[in-house]
Amino acid sequence: MSRFFKHGSVGLLLLLVVLFSFFRAASNLNPFHLSGFAQGTTYHITYYAEDSALKKFQADSIFHSLDSSLSVYKNYSLISKFNRERRGVLADKHLKAVVKKAGEVSEASGGIFDITVMPLVKLWGFGPDGKSKTDPSEQQVKAALSFVGYRKLYFKGDSLLKKDPRITIDVNGIAQGYTVDVIAAFLEAKGIKNYLVEVGGEIRVKGRKQPSGAVMKIGVESPSEEENDADPVLIKSIYVKEGAVTTSGKYRNFYKNGNKKISHLMDPRTGYSIQNEMISVTVLAKDGITADGYDNVFMGMHLKEAFAFLKKHPELECYFIYTKENGMAADTASAGFNALLHQ
Repeated sequence: MSRFFKHGSVGLLLLLVVLFSFFRAASNLNPFHLSGFAQGTTYHITYYAEDSALKKFQADSIFHSLDSSLSVYKNYSLISKFNRERRGVLADKHLKAVVKKAGEVSEASGGIFDITVMPLVKLWGFGPDGKSKTDPSEQQVKAALSFVGYRKLYFKGDSLLKKDPRITIDVNGIAQGYTVDVIAAFLEAKGIKNYLVEVGGEIRVKGRKQPSGAVMKIGVESPSEEENDADPVLIKSIYVKEGAVTTSGKYRNFYKNGNKKISHLMDPRTGYSIQNEMISVTVLAKDGITADGYDNVFMGMHLKEAFAFLKKHPELECYFIYTKENGMAADTASAGFNALLHQ
């Protein structure tokens, strides 16, 4: 009996030491905040640490590295070089990771998401060259579609190659999700376990606020046609302990052709702007690149299709804002997303 209590006392002592160490470590964590402008948008980074682990010049260096690889708005970038080359390029780690993930999302979605959509993006005036004076003709759309298709891309070792020299790619639909993952990986390599990284509304989060221990709260904005809305209206708030939250919508980047809105979201299967009831989709996934890829997929689906797709992909949770048949806006969400509203 005495032996039992001896072992029990040691166990209790160890538990108290661990708990004391945990609370002492947590109490020493200070909030650090970084914000700025990058990738054509704003970014905000909050992390909790004893000392500064990410300085602004380091964040700027990460953004520059990503832009040098993935930005179609930079003539010197690797992706711009790929688009100019007839055969392909030797991919760096960023381009390789993004293109491989994009291919997975394309396969899973039956081609709703496709980074070879660049010719259509440019044709409809949403690319780096800006808006054309007239909408493209049916013949022009058909011609552009002839060199769109994710299966026309392939890797040979580390080389990203194209089966058709006219193939060009645009990874804007997935790159910012990847960006928050890269910054999160930098923080975690520094031993940071509590952080929130936001770039252009795409978010990666882990841990809790310190020293309160509160779960991170993420707001979902009401769709607004004002691109630089200074006072966004939050219509939902979810509590996320770990993962990524991204949103895609067609309510800002568009122009009107008569009564029809032509958005920047192109359907690579038809060559025309996506026309359905979706207004915006917010996706929760394990990481930013996954969430960012699939928010585009759901934007290309009808609501019933989206819920059928979710049944096959339980690793994803979604919140939808859509237009009902009577023209009124409505919202709905997956069960897992709804559960995060009330934690």
